[in-house]
Amino acid sequence: MRAQSMSRCKINGWQIAYHRIGKGEPVMLIHGITTYSFIWDRLVPLLSDKYELIIPDLLGCGYSDKPLNVEYSLINHAEILKNLLSNLDIEKVHFVGHDVGGGIGQIFIIRYPERLIDLTMINTVAYDYWPVQPIIAMRTPIIRQLAMASIDLGSFKLLIRRALYHKDRLTRELFEKFWQQMKTNEGRKAFLHFAKCLNNQHLMDLIEDLRRISQNVLIIRGNADVFLSPKISERLHEDIPNSKYVKIATGGHFIQEDEPEQLAGHLISFFTKT
Repeated sequence: MRAQSMSRCKINGWQIAYHRIGKGEPVMLIHGITTYSFIWDRLVPLLSDKYELIIPDLLGCGYSDKPLNVEYSLINHAEILKNLLSNLDIEKVHFVGHDVGGGIGQIFIIRYPERLIDLTMINTVAYDYWPVQPIIAMRTPIIRQLAMASIDLGSFKLLIRRALYHKDRLTRELFEKFWQQMKTNEGRKAFLHFAKCLNNQHLMDLIEDLRRISQNVLIIRGNADVFLSPKISERLHEDIPNSKYVKIATGGHFIQEDEPEQLAGHLISFFTKT
């Protein structure tokens, strides 16, 4: 998907960029930190013949606005996404969130349950098992200043390689997509601001609410995810009544690149049963 094919919608005074592709029941795909909407590129051809895909760039990411005078908290992201659905005249969606996108999904299903058909969380954050290194380091003022000056292609490429099970998937084209928002001062400042705004207390506050979720929930973990603990998915599965837990052995943190066909198969099966 290219930036030229994106639409834009003003939400709370800020331009939110998004793709709207396919026909059928609406599915909203939400990326995590360090990525933007491109992370779903391999899923699009596998889903768009059955579903209408809404794929936004979160505020501060990709081709959306990057203001530094507003909180990039999971709560604010959830509100913006709810307003985006309203602006697009979409009543309910299958919500799919990766990484912090899964945290946004937890807030969304509890605050706006009437807007979700179901929830899928992929290699998600939850509870107080996050943020993780190196995101924690980015929240320290002196490290943020160093990062502004010293994030380079080599170190960033090593980080992305660690997050993939199939190392050969990190092509020059894919890395350029990851690097796109990090190679400008505006993009780096927004990324560091996002890291600074992450607050796991927002998800800790939801623990009792998780146990009262009535919709079906799918939890997918790539077993080769070196950044997020398996305890997150296991505990979510225990706490959420109508949840299904799927493990993919050959999926790293960026499981969308490692195993797109397996991921799409699990999503379609789940959506169909729901």
